[in-house]
Amino acid sequence: MNADYHTHTPLCLHAEGTPEEYINAAITSGLSEYGISCHAPQQRLDGSEPFDDWRMLSSQIPQYLQWIDAAKKHAADKIQVRSGLECDWLPGCETWIQHLRELHDWDYLIGSVHYISPPAEIHRNPENNDQPWDFDNPAWIGTWSKTDINLAWDLYWKAYTEMADSGLFDILAHPDLIKKFGYKPEGDLTRYYEPVINAIATSGTIIEINTAGLHKPCAEIYPDLTFLELARDAGIDIIISSDAHHPDEVARDRSKASELAKAAGYTHTTLIQQRQRSYIAID
Repeated sequence: MNADYHTHTPLCLHAEGTPEEYINAAITSGLSEYGISCHAPQQRLDGSEPFDDWRMLSSQIPQYLQWIDAAKKHAADKIQVRSGLECDWLPGCETWIQHLRELHDWDYLIGSVHYISPPAEIHRNPENNDQPWDFDNPAWIGTWSKTDINLAWDLYWKAYTEMADSGLFDILAHPDLIKKFGYKPEGDLTRYYEPVINAIATSGTIIEINTAGLHKPCAEIYPDLTFLELARDAGIDIIISSDAHHPDEVARDRSKASELAKAAGYTHTTLIQQRQRSYIAID
């Protein structure tokens, strides 16, 4: 038995495929559980939408639930389908996350940091100066590497620690996403990892081993081995996810993620249903 809980739908505007195609891919991959967790709606400070161009709108939640229902219908008794959302951590988002949780009886919510709020010397979208900066957007690839990599990492891990401290999420996604374009500070990176590991351990949140990074400029799984070793020592639970945006990506590179988990000392991954956990041996 194994699961892939971080997958997307075309409602996020950068994924493709039908519910039936994703379910077929999950079954073919040998999964026993398949989770749907597309990018959740997000409002601007004035309450307006769209927040950006890579997520569903609040008005599309009923359509999203219909998508999940279609996946469950097609899955029948061949595979278990779980429902969730991938929610962005932003300053002052707590009330919004609580609102999202109350929209449906989700199995889990995933928390992600895709945005940081940098000072002027770090690049931000000139057309949206009131918005935080989506540092992992390919439109801005590499620009902050010309300013201050250390500052960008400081801001990212501060946000990630605050997200972990919030206790609002069941799963925390792609922990070291900040490395996506291959830029890292010099020296021992545990100075960034240790505070967030402590926060995650205290909150009891699951972390994700996300294979999508293998197909980004960094060419690495999120997170790296050192982060996972610290997480294992702290007793933090894991899941393995593909972050699929196409049926062909479901359960992609799962064996590589399993080997990384084992190298860090993990023997089991986590299953989640209605926020309740169980554990299975790493496949």
